[in-house]
Amino acid sequence: MKITWYGQSFFQILTKKRKEALVKIVIDPFDEKIGLRVTTLKADILLVTHHHHNHDNVGAIKDNPFLISGPGEYEIKKVFIQGIPAFHDNLEGKERGKITVYTIGTEGMKVCHLGDLGQRELGPEQLEQIGDIDILMIPVGGVYTISAKEATKIISQLEPKIVIPMHYRIPKLKIKLEELQKFLKVMGIKTPETLKTFSIKKKNLPKEGMKIIILKP
Repeated sequence: MKITWYGQSFFQILTKKRKEALVKIVIDPFDEKIGLRVTTLKADILLVTHHHHNHDNVGAIKDNPFLISGPGEYEIKKVFIQGIPAFHDNLEGKERGKITVYTIGTEGMKVCHLGDLGQRELGPEQLEQIGDIDILMIPVGGVYTISAKEATKIISQLEPKIVIPMHYRIPKLKIKLEELQKFLKVMGIKTPETLKTFSIKKKNLPKEGMKIIILKP
């Protein structure tokens, strides 16, 4: 599995099972209004967590992907996807509405993308639906989502093997968010592993503890 981050909550996941064809998954593509360069990608599966312009630029994604933009269970090209309802704020959606959290099962691993989660903690039903997570993509920039400190609470609830922070301040981004350093400080991380693209196989997942991976957009 290869994971690339383009800023905000925009990811591409490339996955391949032995002799099966490569499957391209894209999550939350943004538009040019946010100040970042829009990357046009091809995809077999496109996931949209909610319909805000910095998360649902479906026109930037080519090859007529299978679009998922809400809760439910799906199997596309032997990739198992579950959409789980959640809230964009901590007031049950009264401020910013609802989002969809996604889990992606492939190559014997389970990835979770939390979108613009605003809940300070996940409820029992959400935790049961999400289940055991290997790789967690979590917003840490606050303002419109959970803060760095609140993110640590969600991480402790899910206990993933690998954490990839997202939705924080980066150069040229016009949306005012908190910086990544705040999250790293709360987590007690001084020298995180920073990569352009993260490649992982099930056999290489941490056997104990948790690893934080910083991706460069």
